[in-house]
Amino acid sequence: MGGKYRITGDKYPQMRRPRRSRLVLAATASVVALGLAGWGTLQLIDIFTGGDKAASAADRKADCPSAKPSAPAAALPKPAKIKVNVYNATPRGGLAKAAADELKKRGFAIGKIGNAPAAYDKKVTGTGILLGAPTAVNGTFPVLGTQLPGAATKTDARKSADVDLIIGTKFKAFSTPQAASTALTALTKPAPAPSSC
Repeated sequence: MGGKYRITGDKYPQMRRPRRSRLVLAATASVVALGLAGWGTLQLIDIFTGGDKAASAADRKADCPSAKPSAPAAALPKPAKIKVNVYNATPRGGLAKAAADELKKRGFAIGKIGNAPAAYDKKVTGTGILLGAPTAVNGTFPVLGTQLPGAATKTDARKSADVDLIIGTKFKAFSTPQAASTALTALTKPAPAPSSC
C-alpha cells in the first residue's frame, strides 16, 4: 500500500464522538445539577422556616398550644372504683378466673367472670379487648390498660360504668405490679408535651 493513505509513524487517527452527542450530554448534566441545587435549596428553606407552617412568629404562636396534660388527674378513677367483667375468648380453660383473681389483688372490683360472648369467643387475636361505654375511653380504659398494655379498646351502647376485659389468644400475663404502678402514676401526673414554639 502506498500513496497518500499510507500510515507512517506510531500515531493513528482517533475516533471522536460527534459534536452533537457532547452537547446533549452537557445539557443533561446541567439540568440535573440545577435540579439538585433547587431541591437542596427547598430543603434548606423548609428546615429553617418550619416546613408547611407559616413562617411568621404570630402564626407559630397560634399553632402552638400551651403545655397541658393530656387528661386532668381528677378525671381518672381509682382501680377500686372500676368494676371489671372478665371474659375468656381463648381455648385455655380457667383463664378468666385467674385473671380476675389477679385484678382483684391489684385493687379492681370484679363483676362477672366467664367465657366471652359468641361475638368475641375465639375471635380476639391480640392480648385482649377493653369494652365499655363511650365515657370509659378517657377514664376507665387508660387505668385498666396499665395492667394489660397493647389491649384494644372498643365502645358499645351500655349505660353502666362497668368494663369488660375480653382476654385474647396472645395474652400471657398482666404487666408486673411495678410497671403497672409506674404507668398509672404517669397517667395521673402526665408530663407536659414538649413545646416546639
